[in-house]
Amino acid sequence: MIYSKGGISRTLKNEVVTADLAVVGGGMSGVCAAITAARQGLRVVLVQDRSVLGGNASSEVRLWILGATSHMGNNNRWSREGGVIDEILVENVYRNPEGNAVILDMILLDKVKQEPNIRLLLNTSVYEVHKEAGERIKSLTAFCSQNSTQYTLESSLFCDASGDGIIGFLSGAAFRMGAETREEFDEAMAPDTSYGELLGHTLYFYTKDVGKSVSYTAPAFAMDVTKEIPRFKNFNAKEHGCKLWWVEYGGRLDTVHDTEEIKWELWKIIYGVWDYIKNSGQFPEADTLTLEWVGMVPGKRESRRFEGDYILTQKDVVEQRQHPDAVAYGGWSIDLHPADGVFSDRQPCNQWHSKGVFHIPYRCLYSRNIQNLFLAGRLISVSHVAFGATRVMATCAYVAQAVAIAAKLCVQHQLAPREVGQSYYMTELQKELQRSGQYIPGFHLSDNSDLVQQAELTSSSNLDFKGFFKENILWKNLDISAAQLLPVVAGALPIFLLEIEAMQPTILEVELRSSERKGGFTPDQELGKIKISVKPGIQTVTLDFGLKIYEDQYVFLTFLQNKHVRLAYTLQRISGLLSVFNGVNKAVSNNGKQVALSESGVDSFEFWTPQRRPEGHNLAIQLSSGLSVFGIENVRNGIDRPTIRPNAWVAATDDQQPIISIKWKQKQRIRRIEVNFDTDWDHAMESVLMTHPETVMPFCVRNYSIEDGNGKIIYTQRANFQTRNVIELPEPCVTDELIISLEHPSPDVPAAVFAIRCYA
Repeated sequence: MIYSKGGISRTLKNEVVTADLAVVGGGMSGVCAAITAARQGLRVVLVQDRSVLGGNASSEVRLWILGATSHMGNNNRWSREGGVIDEILVENVYRNPEGNAVILDMILLDKVKQEPNIRLLLNTSVYEVHKEAGERIKSLTAFCSQNSTQYTLESSLFCDASGDGIIGFLSGAAFRMGAETREEFDEAMAPDTSYGELLGHTLYFYTKDVGKSVSYTAPAFAMDVTKEIPRFKNFNAKEHGCKLWWVEYGGRLDTVHDTEEIKWELWKIIYGVWDYIKNSGQFPEADTLTLEWVGMVPGKRESRRFEGDYILTQKDVVEQRQHPDAVAYGGWSIDLHPADGVFSDRQPCNQWHSKGVFHIPYRCLYSRNIQNLFLAGRLISVSHVAFGATRVMATCAYVAQAVAIAAKLCVQHQLAPREVGQSYYMTELQKELQRSGQYIPGFHLSDNSDLVQQAELTSSSNLDFKGFFKENILWKNLDISAAQLLPVVAGALPIFLLEIEAMQPTILEVELRSSERKGGFTPDQELGKIKISVKPGIQTVTLDFGLKIYEDQYVFLTFLQNKHVRLAYTLQRISGLLSVFNGVNKAVSNNGKQVALSESGVDSFEFWTPQRRPEGHNLAIQLSSGLSVFGIENVRNGIDRPTIRPNAWVAATDDQQPIISIKWKQKQRIRRIEVNFDTDWDHAMESVLMTHPETVMPFCVRNYSIEDGNGKIIYTQRANFQTRNVIELPEPCVTDELIISLEHPSPDVPAAVFAIRCYA
C-alpha cells in the first residue's frame, strides 16, 4: 500500500534517455527515420505525442500514403519511393490489401518494435528544449500523461519530424509560415492574398452498412451545409474517408495555435454533411448506413517550414533541376489549395505537374542556424509553392531516411549535419542511401565493398525480347490512345508487328515517341509517324519506321485513338515493360493533357499513364530483332529500377530452372547477401481505403535458394513478397561461388532480379 499524508510539493518521476539520435514525431517521416537510423547502428529514441504511429496515415486520421507515383496519374514511371517506406508499403499490401487503417497501425508498431536500437515513447510530448553554447541543442524535456513521467532526452543529434516543428520552434531555428511573394524566388505560382497563404486541416468520416434502417439525429452544433458550403451537392452516400480530402478548413487561421478551433469547425461540417446525406431525402441508399467513425484529430497539411542552407522553389520542381547533393526526390504535383477550403467557391485544389521527378537536395534537410538539428517531413526547407509538391507522406518519409543515414555519418565521423554536405561525405551519404534501397535519380551505386563487383557472372539464360506471348490474346478497343513502352538500344530500330482488328475501313495512325528529357517518361518528342489503311477484320500491321536510335532509351510505340479499331493485348507481364494510355485521372487533376496557364511557370504536356491491375496488359507486340537489355550484368550496374533501360536481369521464358552463378577467382568470406526483386515500382500502393487486387506483386520472385560452390544450400526462401531481401548468414560462408536458383513468379511472368550484392 502507498499512503501519503501530503503537505509537501512533489515532482514528477523523471527518466533520462540517452541516444545517438532523438527523433521527435512519429508520423511516417519519424518512423522511417528511426528505423533507418537504428538499422545503421544508431541508438534512437522516437518520441510520438499520440498513442499510435503513422501521423496522417494512422487510424486517427486515415489518409493514404502517396508520393511520386501520384495515384499512377502522372508521367513518373517506376517512381515509388524505396528503402524503409517501400518495405512498409509492400508489407501493408501483403498483410492489408483492403486498406484497413487499424491494420496499418499494427504494421508500423510491429516494424518499430522489431528494432532493438529504438526506444519508443508513445503519448509523449516534447515541451522544452535546452541549448548549449554554439546554437546547439543539448536535451529535450517531454511528458507522458499515461505514465505521469517526465523524460529528459539527451543526444548529440536531433531530428524534428513533428510536422509543426516543435523542436525547431523552441530552439530558435529560422522558419517561415505562409506564402512568399512572387518576386522573392521568381515563382509565378506564388498565390496572392485572395487565394490565401496556407493549406488547411481536414477531418474524415467512415460509414458502414448495417443491413437495416438507421436513423440519425444531428448534434446541435452541426452545420447546415446546404447554406454554408458552395459545393454541398458534391457530397454523396458512396464517398467517405480521404476521398473527402476537400473538406478542408483553417487556411486563414494560425494552423498551429488555432488547431482546436479548426477541429471544431470541421466537426460542425462533418456532422452536418451526415445530416444532409441521411435526412435530406436525396440519398435513399443511405437508409441502412450508419456513421461508423469520425476523426478526432485533424489531418494537418501546412504550418511552419524551417530554413536550411537551400530553399527548394517552384523552378527546382518544374525544371527538374539537378543538385549534386541530391539525396531524395519528389514527384507529386504542385498542389495548392484555396485558404478558404470547403467554404471557397474556387476549385478545391490546383494541381500542376512537372514532366518527371525532381531532386531534393541535402541542404534542405538541416537547420541553417541550429547546428545539430535535422529537418524531416513536411517542415523541410522549401518555399510555399514547392511545399505543394514535397508535403505528401511518401516524399516526407523519403527525405527522413536520408536524414537518418546522414546522422549515422555524423556519429561515425563526429560531424555536424552541415559538414556532411562536403564532397567526400556527400559521396559516402549517397552511396549508403543507395545501398539501403534509396534510389536517387541520375545516380548509380558504386560500391567497392560489394564482392559481386569482382566476380564473374553467368546465368542459365537472359531474355532476348522478341515479343510477347501470342497465346491468350485479349482484344481491346482503341477508345483512347495507347502506347507500349519499349527499351531500345543504340542502333537500327526493330520493325514492330501487331495484330489489330478493324470494324470498318479506316486509317490507323501510329507514332514513335520519346522523352525530350533523358530518363523522362513524357512522350513529348515525335521520332516517326506511320499512317496505315486497314480493312475490316483481323490483320497484322507492320511498323517499320526506318530509324536509327543514337542512345539507349525507352520509346513509346503509340497508337492514336480510333474507335473503329481493336488492338491485341497479352496476359504476359515482364519487368521493365509497360503499357500506358492517354487517359484521365481526375484524382490528380489529370484530364489527359495539362494545359498551362499563361505566365504560370509550368509546362503543357500530355499524360500517358498505366492502368491498374487486373488491367494494364501489354500490347502483344512482336519485333523483327530482339531487345538484348535484360542481361546478367544488370544485377551489378548500381540501379535497382527501370530508368533509361530496365536495369533488371530477366530469365528467358522457356528457362524452366533459372540460375545465376557468381564466381570468384579466390575464395571469399561472405557474411551478408542482398537480393533485390521487382515489386513493381510503378504501383502506388495506397495504404488505406483503396483496395489492391493482389497481395504480392506479379513480378516478384517468391521462391529461391542459394548454395555455395560445394552444392551446400546456405539459404532458402519460400513465399517472398518483399523488394529487398537482406540475408545475414549465421556463420560466414567461405566459397568461390554462389549459385542462386529461382522460380518464375507465374507462367505469365519470368523471374527477374534487379540487384545482387555480397559483403564480407
